[in-house]
Amino acid sequence: MSYVTSTRAGIASTGVRTGFGIPGYAHPLVAPTEWNELTRPGTPLHWVVLNVSDGPGTRPDPHCLEAAGRLRNAGVRVLGHLDAASGSRNFGEVISDAQRHVDWYQVDGFLLDRCPTDGVSLPEIRRTVATLRALCEDAHIVLGHGAHPHPGYVDCADQLVTFSGPWSDYRWSQVAEWTAEHPPERFCHFVHGVPLPHLEEALRIARWQGAATIYFTDCTDQGHGGPWDAMPGYWDEIVSRIGTGVSE
Repeated sequence: MSYVTSTRAGIASTGVRTGFGIPGYAHPLVAPTEWNELTRPGTPLHWVVLNVSDGPGTRPDPHCLEAAGRLRNAGVRVLGHLDAASGSRNFGEVISDAQRHVDWYQVDGFLLDRCPTDGVSLPEIRRTVATLRALCEDAHIVLGHGAHPHPGYVDCADQLVTFSGPWSDYRWSQVAEWTAEHPPERFCHFVHGVPLPHLEEALRIARWQGAATIYFTDCTDQGHGGPWDAMPGYWDEIVSRIGTGVSE
C-alpha cells in the first residue's frame, strides 16, 4: 500500500508512545459520557481540545469550565480551539479568542484549526504563534492543517495535523518525504469513518507515516453534528490496543 514508504521504514519500531489528541467533543451537556470518560486513569491522552462555540464563545460557560478543570486535575493538557479559517480571519480576532480561552478556561495551549498550508501565509502564522506563546506560558501549539503543509510550518509549532479526513482517503494516503526528518511526536492524524475491522490497519498507517498523536473514530461527517462530536463506538478497544500511560 502507498503508506509503506522507504522513508518511514524505521519509525514503526522506534518505541514512540502513541496517544490520543481529542479534536473536541460536543458540549459537556450534550456529551457528558465522552467528557467523563477522558478522566479515566490510564487513558493515553496527549491533549484534549475545548471548543465551546467555534472558539471560546461569547461568555464563560460553567459546564465547559468544570470539564476543563476536571481534565487539568487529572493531568491532561487542555487546548483552546481557534479558527484560522484558512487564513481569512484577521490576526486580532484570533488573538482575542485566544485571550478569552486563557482568561476563562486557563488553557494549556491552542489548536489553530483550518490553518493555511501555503508558504505565503507562513510569516503571518509565525506571528500568530509567537503571540499565542506570549499569552500562555509554556503553551502547546498545534497547527490544524489537515494536510501536509509547506515544510516551514514544522518550526512554528509543537505539532502539525497533517491528515484530517475520512478513512476512504487515509487508507491510500502518502506521507510527505520531508516529515521523515522529524520525530513522530511532531505529527497528528485525525481520521473518521474507520470501521472496527480496519482499526489495526489504521494504527499501522499512523506508525508507518510517523504520527504519534491520533484520533480514529467510526463516526462520520454525515448527518447531524461533526465526526468528532461523539466518542467512537470502539473506544475501549482502541484504548486497549494503544495501551496505558499519559504522555508528557
